[in-house]
Formats: sequence, C-alpha cells, structure tokens
Amino acid sequence: MAKRRVASVSDIETGRIHQASVDDLELILVRIGGEIHALGGICPHHGAPLADGLLDHDRLLCPWHQSVFHIPEGTLLEPPALEGLPRYPVEVDGDDVLVQVPDVQPPTAVQPTMAHGEPAKDTRTVVVLGGGAAGLAAAQELRRSGFAGRLVMVSDDPHAPYDRTECSKGYLAGQTNGDDLPLKPASFYADADIEQIEHRVDGVDLSERRVTLPGGAVIQADGLLLATGGVPRRLDVEGADLDGVATLRSRADSDRLAELADGASRAAVVGASFIGMECAASLVQRGVESVTVIAPEEVPFEAALGRRVGGLLHDLHLDHGVEFRLGRTVERFRGDGRVRSVVLDDGETVDADMVVVGIGVRPATDGFTGVALEDDGSLLTDELLRVREGVFAAGDIATFPDFRTGRPTRIEHWRTAQQQGMTAGRNLAGEVEPFRAVPFFWTMQFDAILGYVGHAPAWDEEIVHGELEGRDFMVYYVGDGRVLAAAAMGRDRQLSVLHELMLLGREPTPQQLRDGELDLTGLLGTARGGS
Repeated sequence: MAKRRVASVSDIETGRIHQASVDDLELILVRIGGEIHALGGICPHHGAPLADGLLDHDRLLCPWHQSVFHIPEGTLLEPPALEGLPRYPVEVDGDDVLVQVPDVQPPTAVQPTMAHGEPAKDTRTVVVLGGGAAGLAAAQELRRSGFAGRLVMVSDDPHAPYDRTECSKGYLAGQTNGDDLPLKPASFYADADIEQIEHRVDGVDLSERRVTLPGGAVIQADGLLLATGGVPRRLDVEGADLDGVATLRSRADSDRLAELADGASRAAVVGASFIGMECAASLVQRGVESVTVIAPEEVPFEAALGRRVGGLLHDLHLDHGVEFRLGRTVERFRGDGRVRSVVLDDGETVDADMVVVGIGVRPATDGFTGVALEDDGSLLTDELLRVREGVFAAGDIATFPDFRTGRPTRIEHWRTAQQQGMTAGRNLAGEVEPFRAVPFFWTMQFDAILGYVGHAPAWDEEIVHGELEGRDFMVYYVGDGRVLAAAAMGRDRQLSVLHELMLLGREPTPQQLRDGELDLTGLLGTARGGS
C-alpha cells in the first residue's frame, strides 16, 4: 500500500462528490460529518462514473441505473449492482488528503460478506425456485443475512443468472457477447455454497413447501422463495407454430432470434411493447433490411408512457427505417413450414422471413398448488412479500401492496424483481422488513435512452418539463392528486432525485410542477433536513 495525495481538504465540500484518480484507479471522495471517505469511482453494474451520481446524505445513487450504495462502508443498498464499492483509508495532513492505494490494480467491486453452508449447525433447507435476477438477489441476501443451511437454486435455464435486459438490447443487436451477460462469476456459487439444479419442476406444493422434480424426486424445504418470472404470451392464430415465429424471454431465445436475423432480410415484430420495440431496434442494428412493427394501439407505448413520449419513440424508429402497421392485429401467419408472411385483420399481407411476438408475459406459476392464485395467475403477498408461512415471492409473479398507494400491484421490471429478491431473501432469513422500494426501469432504443421512475398504471394528467424533440425532458404522470411516476431523457440526475423524494413520500405536488421547472435537488435537501 502506498499513500498518495489526491486532493486538498478545501476541494471536498460537504454534500458533493469529488472525483479523483491515482494512475488508472478512479476514486470518489465524500465528506460526511467532518470525515472524508474514499471509495471506488466506478459502478460495478455497467461501469458508470459515480462522480456523476447523486449524493443523498449517506446514500450514493448511480447516475445510469439507480444502484444505491452506503457511503461510509461502500456497501450495496439497492440493485441492479450486486456488489459494493472498495474503500481506501484516508489521512489528512494539513490541507492534503492522502489515500492509501494498493500497489496492484484493485477490483472495482467488493463481494458482500456472506455466511457459508454449515449443515451440521443449521439443518434447514431453503429452495430458491427460479434462476433469474430475483432468485440470485434472494440467494445472496440469504447468505449475507447469515443463513447457513442448505441453499438450493432450481431453474430450467441452462445458464446461471444473467442480465436478461441485454437479451433484447445489445446482445441481440450483436454489440455485446455472452461473456458480458452473467451476473456473477461461476466461482460465486461455489464460494457461497449455493447448490444449482438445472431442472424444470413437476409441481410445487406451497402449503407443504415441497418441490417435486421430474422422476419423482422431492425437495422438502423449510423455506421457499418463488421467483419463476414470466412466460411469454403467444398468439392463438393459424400458423403460430411455423418455424421462424418466436418469442423472447431467455438468452436461448435471443440466440435463436440472432440466428434467424442473420438469415433474414424482412422481419415482423408483433407488439409495440418494450420488448417488441427494443427487438425492432436491435434487428435493425443487426442488419435486417426491413423491420415492420404490428400492434393494435395507435401509438407505441401509449398505455405505459402516453401519446407524447410514445410518439417520440415512434418517430425515432421511423428515422431508422422501421415501418409500422398500427391499429392492426394479426389474422394469421403464412408459410411453407417456415413463416413467409403475416396477414393482418384488414387483409394486408406483410412479408416476413422471421417474426418476433412481443405481446407481454403471464406469471410463471403453472404447477403451484396449496394457495389460490390471483386472476392474472400471480401470487398475492403481504408487505413482507410473504405468501404464507415460510413462502415468499418476488418478481413478475408477485402481487404486493405498493407502499406509496397501498394498492395491490404487480410490476414486471427487472430492477424491481431484484429489489424484491433482496427483501424477500432477508425476510426468509429471519428479518422483518416491509418491502419499500421505488421502481425504476430504463429502455435503450437506437441511440436514445429513456428512464422511468415510479409506477403509474393509469394517470389523469401529464406535466412536461423540457423539450421532447431535443430529448431533454421530464414527463410527470399525475393521478389521484399526486405524482405517480416520471419518464425522462437527458435528465438522469433529476430522475435520481425524484427516486429519493418518492422514497421519502415528499415528491413535488402537481401544482408545483404546473408552475414550471422546479429545483428538485433543493426540495430533497429540504425533505432530508426536515425528516
């Protein structure tokens, strides 16, 4: 270790992030309560520069995807990152800030301290059903919370948990490769004593906490964490089983779509959902000559983002050559064993060598017994994400009480699934922690990135700050007299501030927003000062 001068004491202001570097090591310096802390300056998730993030007292929010870290220790508070930040000892000598840095390049991430399996001391068995982001987050939190029993992760996906969001974005577009997808290295599962079983399940009895595998093998669990995700909806029309008609949910699905795209010149995308529109952009970027989106709505994303933001994204796709058949549904697919065209409800035929069906998902709860399912097939949980004693649910299959509205809510966002996995894992380990998290998701289409914070399944009013055409805006969605959510481009910091205000229950009022642009950072400072 060597001491290196990185800044002057006067450079580091309370409440601000100071960026520093030592050779190739990026650092951030933060002063809290008179003490200066030095931490790694790169987010472990996708490498965002944390100097551009938001400092909210002792919470640091990543500027790209809202990972949250605790400044004094560098520990992870909220995903999508799954690791913490390295810390470096600090000394102050007069006006010089000295940081002890290692002689070799240190890691950019720190794995959380976790318990190991000790079956002789802890005879309990916990089964995590599902190998996605929620299941991984739950398994890690179980070990981090001290669970030392047998921990089994069961999934029918042959790949260990990976970044599913990339499957419709960079991975499908050919801009990233498979090595970039895993959320943890293979060594993590051995080090954490997580037993991985690649199998579908024949049944899950929630009342008995019993998982039945093919062939009749049974795992009797003391605790169950259900995180099976969603099953893509399919069209019930003639020709839906033709070769070349595909859905996208997994890495294997993305691999199949890439294979189809490399041999296709014309693609049709059925559904103007986030998956559908991201696929359309990725297929264009992969080199498919003609891409046509078919959807029943008049404007893409109208139900999720409104006509103005939806129209902006529609025009973005038009600018990149995507064609649309909006207000239309699919009558049937035609082909000779392989799909060749799509027949619409008005009789028009759209030629296609491949079709992506992106019309949403349903909860993957087939085979669950011992508890009644909701009308949409999901599992109703309490505020702890508990379905019944010893059984918890997270992700797409969970209908939970939204702490902001009190309403039963189900959210199909990747980060929300991780947040729920973390909370459910801690509660399954014996803690009592109500799920209180603000949803956030992002979509990347061509060169445009849109972030969204909160949750607004319906709203009464949209309040726009900024310019949509210039991709510098915040659109606030107002319902029941309060701000429910916001979508933005070019305003990452404002989204982060709104995230924190929503967590505190101190978001701006609709009238404040109607009056014009607002100093959200000042509002957060007032909220923290008065809390």
